[in-house]
Amino acid sequence: MAKGKRTTVFFCQNCGYESSKWLGQCPGCRQWNTFVEEAAEIPARAALGGGKREPSSLSAIAMQEEDRICTHIRELDRVLGGGLVSGSLTLVGGDPGIGKSTLLLQVCRHLSNDGRKVLYISGEESLKQIKLRAMRIGEFNDALLLLCETSLSLIEDVILRQRPEAVVIDSIQTVYCEDVAAAPGSVSQVREATAALMRLAKDENIPIFIVGHVTKEGTVAGPRMLEHMVDTVLYFEGDRHASYRILRGVKNRFGSTNEIGVFEMCQNGLREVENASEFMLSGRPQGASGSVVVCSMEGTRPILLEIQALVCRSSFGIPRRQAAGTDFNRVNLLMAVLEKRVGLRMGDCDAYVNIAGGIRMLEPALDLGIALAVVSSFRNRPVEEKTVVFGEIGLSGEVRSVSMAQQRIMEAAKLGFSTCILPQTVKESLAASGAVPEGIVLKGVSSVQEAIEEI
Repeated sequence: MAKGKRTTVFFCQNCGYESSKWLGQCPGCRQWNTFVEEAAEIPARAALGGGKREPSSLSAIAMQEEDRICTHIRELDRVLGGGLVSGSLTLVGGDPGIGKSTLLLQVCRHLSNDGRKVLYISGEESLKQIKLRAMRIGEFNDALLLLCETSLSLIEDVILRQRPEAVVIDSIQTVYCEDVAAAPGSVSQVREATAALMRLAKDENIPIFIVGHVTKEGTVAGPRMLEHMVDTVLYFEGDRHASYRILRGVKNRFGSTNEIGVFEMCQNGLREVENASEFMLSGRPQGASGSVVVCSMEGTRPILLEIQALVCRSSFGIPRRQAAGTDFNRVNLLMAVLEKRVGLRMGDCDAYVNIAGGIRMLEPALDLGIALAVVSSFRNRPVEEKTVVFGEIGLSGEVRSVSMAQQRIMEAAKLGFSTCILPQTVKESLAASGAVPEGIVLKGVSSVQEAIEEI
């Protein structure tokens, strides 16, 4: 086979855009100072040819249900859409030390206990380091095979010889291809290694997990096209110093991208949190102003959250506004609505809004809870403890309807809440359909002013 021509190209570290010269701003993602120089090899024309394949008609393709593999971790199966799909390539990203390797090692343990041969490949840890973590998690059997290797060709050879039923590679930034003249972790290496693993997963029908490092912005390091190449992208969220972890599906070709899984970091690994609402509301202050419970939907799962607000007079000429766990611009918009439509003068006040527990939610149904928490703190009047609210707020101060209201109300009633403040249109639609849950009083409001009067 003829060797390709060696040349030098410039890659954008953010999106993978390729250029023959250095550019200050990337034309693809419009980011500044992201181009790096790498040596690339242009393949010869003989190397571009593949095996002959004939196109197939749609009627000639045999359809069958996806072969789902149960990982015995319900929170992970929920995010994956019901289980692991054979031949899929899943990317798991997250901050260092948040639990990516621990979760995947637990997956390997459950799959190997089912009698499935699993191959765990690490390019960052030795076999003794992996065993130390495994001893902390639990008992393993001989169906789990461990390998410390970073060469892509050797990894492919081991997978083809061993024929495992699942593969974990930790991490993709350490894997290198000998044919690419660039350092491991570079744009060219990550792209080539991911493409080779994707072909291997599809050809051999083997599910493969790859771990990806993240940048300071929280996205997977390397080219942005890495997320486009894989089938599923999972992100671990949460503070590494806190006990809980949120596993969020950002992309999923075999299921919903709105599901989340909640885990708690324990001494023997990650433990599933079955009742996420009760976990998020633990430690809630009693009789404190600026605290409101809201109900958010993540996919098909309702979660009760505590929104905290602190409004106080500013000691400086320019008031300070800060938001944690929600959109900062949305908080400013809601405070402007309260000033214009309700008449609250908060132009000289500092305002701090926080979703307790460190979880990040951006659903519009949190608008009413944020507004009521700000009003409660501003007037120093606590909201009734057994009250839950949800609803979207428009610029005219109206409270608009949200989806899946019945599931939200049932989750609140299950945890002992007695009153629910919700949009008037939602209350009318529930009454018309006869789907009003028992044990909880529904109070419909059509504007922010009405909601403030109700509390």
